[in-house]
Amino acid sequence: MTTIRQRRVGKGTEAAEDQPSEEKNVKPDGKILSDHTGGKLWNILSITVGGIVAISLGLLTSVYVATLHENDLWFSNIKEVEREISFRTECGLYYSYYKQMIQAASIQQGLHGLVYDNKTESVRTINILERMNVYQEVFLSILYRILPIQQYLEPVYFYIYTLFGLQAVYVIALYVTSWLLSGTWLSGLLAACWYITNRIDTTRVEFTIPLRENWALPFFAVQIAAITYLLRTHLQPVQERLTFMVVFIATFLFSLTWQFNQFMMLIQALALFILDCFDMLPTAKVTWLYIIQISGLLLVCVLQFFNSMILGSLLISFNASVLIARTIQKNLKKGSLLNRLGKLILHVLLVLCLTLLINKFVKKILNLESDEHIFKFLKAKFGFGATRDFDANLYLCEEAFGLLPLNTFSRLSDTLLFYVYVFVLFLMAVAAVIVAFWNLRTLYNTFYFLCLISGSNQVQFMEKTEECTITLKPDAAYNLIHTVLFGCLALSTMRMKYLWTSHMCVFASFGLCSTEVWKLTLKCIHLYTSQRTHVIKYSIPIITLLYISYKFWPGIMDELSELREFYDPDTVELMNWIKSNTPNTAVFAGSMQLLAGVKLCTGRTLTNHPHYEDKNLRERTKKIYQIYAKRSPEDVYRILRSFGTDYVILEDSICYERRHSRGCRLRDLLDIANGHIMDGLGENEPDLKPSLYPRFCEEIKKTLPSYTIHFTRVFQNKTFHVYKLAKHK
Repeated sequence: MTTIRQRRVGKGTEAAEDQPSEEKNVKPDGKILSDHTGGKLWNILSITVGGIVAISLGLLTSVYVATLHENDLWFSNIKEVEREISFRTECGLYYSYYKQMIQAASIQQGLHGLVYDNKTESVRTINILERMNVYQEVFLSILYRILPIQQYLEPVYFYIYTLFGLQAVYVIALYVTSWLLSGTWLSGLLAACWYITNRIDTTRVEFTIPLRENWALPFFAVQIAAITYLLRTHLQPVQERLTFMVVFIATFLFSLTWQFNQFMMLIQALALFILDCFDMLPTAKVTWLYIIQISGLLLVCVLQFFNSMILGSLLISFNASVLIARTIQKNLKKGSLLNRLGKLILHVLLVLCLTLLINKFVKKILNLESDEHIFKFLKAKFGFGATRDFDANLYLCEEAFGLLPLNTFSRLSDTLLFYVYVFVLFLMAVAAVIVAFWNLRTLYNTFYFLCLISGSNQVQFMEKTEECTITLKPDAAYNLIHTVLFGCLALSTMRMKYLWTSHMCVFASFGLCSTEVWKLTLKCIHLYTSQRTHVIKYSIPIITLLYISYKFWPGIMDELSELREFYDPDTVELMNWIKSNTPNTAVFAGSMQLLAGVKLCTGRTLTNHPHYEDKNLRERTKKIYQIYAKRSPEDVYRILRSFGTDYVILEDSICYERRHSRGCRLRDLLDIANGHIMDGLGENEPDLKPSLYPRFCEEIKKTLPSYTIHFTRVFQNKTFHVYKLAKHK
């Protein structure tokens, strides 16, 4: 019987490969067409219309976020200093290197200034291209200089329009991924609409333009689309090679533009590993994907002057361990159920042990400590002991690194996205479990037992199992594990939700437009007919689109008509004063966030900055932040002068902070790290002691002799106080 012949493949997700009639002629519009001319013309028309819709939605999204940015800040009308101040925190730091390259006398001098930079960290020369992911700024600045557009477009607009343009790439990639999974471009349309209507939870590009993730995520989406296509069956060798090339280029660009690339790709590698262990993906393709990840990251490592943080990444250690373990353990996917389970457990343990050993060895050889703050943060976050480490607590107390707020789900539910996502996720997860057991031969044994008892039962059993195997093809299996793992990441760390919510749009729209999902659903409730499946597959998504349009179109129009203006007079006054009243060589100390703006707006030298992936910088920042701790003026003066500080900026918003609760204010974190009792009512740990000195940022304003001998106030407004340091012999 044909059902028995199907089982000989041995892979649940690839069972459909041996069915010549059903899959051979499935075209992107989701219909089974004949090979005659009319069918081909209809297929070409469908692809053309779907492609036009994808490009149109991508461009509309770019215009949409650009308009929101303009309306929110009145960006075209404000002064240059106000535009630059709008690039808050680390965004301003990254943009400053683009500005530096634009203002350099030549491209060569601009590159030399980045490679031998002595203004980002005082009394220290660092290689910006090695330390930070700013090749995109370098590329854009060179492009701006060589293109004949200087008369028509300001550098800042060339920069922000490029980022908004990447949003078009992002949306098109999401659209294509959903289209590939479901077989109909209607699914892509729904995914794009969900992405736009859930903008608050899917992107923050309009107010954090230069942020690294806004550069990286479009390339990550392209990579996922390419992997989805790669995992389809019946690809020609030329198609496979071209797709592997696209995956490599997208992986490389993703890695080049974001310092956290290794952690995102580690989760991706885990997804591939899980699926490969259960024989749900083609092993050869998975092996090449491991190699592509390593190759892309190593190429970035070379471009970043052999950045040690990349060489010591868990991703390289994990992928190398998987490849080594495969060589050691042959015939992993053969044998009885118990035999395979034993091999699988041993394989997982071997990979984990090898990963830890290789990573430990590499970090020991390279003396690598750049990412230790991340592991301290993770250890404290997941309850493996309390910590007084200043860096770890700095992350723990930020809302962005906390758990995903529950109101996120209510917003996602308003567009029906979350409800559909949970429905599709449940069905696909059930199918995945069944396929996993099938591939471990549990279901095969059950099937064999039923064959001995009753032929009719055998047919019923095979029909149900066949539905699961067809539903969970390799591309769908990958996207299922991808969304589950990145969902766990988002639930644990709110800042990473943008990796999940965008893919949530893809996954939910795929399920709603999938023939296999509706076929399985209707079979379960005994209502299946092919005509009914076809009607539901198109009617439900169209109804959903109409509902979204009816409910959210008026709100989008109101949002686009709402006009606001950038207003931060205190910071503008500070930046103008610095440019007018301090020498170009002056060194400034203060908070990381503010100093990034100081560098961008004034070009002055900094003591510290927000790019935190360096142990020496973290130690330096903790010392600089003693200006908000309970320390003597002599101690603070000595610390600041050790970094060549000429001016220190104190912020009332930090000194008298109320945004965080007690125990999470910056001054509290410093007190705990210094072993001092915190201010205010509340409990303190028993070993904390009162400080011998008052809080520096408060006491300096009293102009006591012990302070004025070292510090002279030269500027103040409602927010900032600037003190000049005396230069004692």
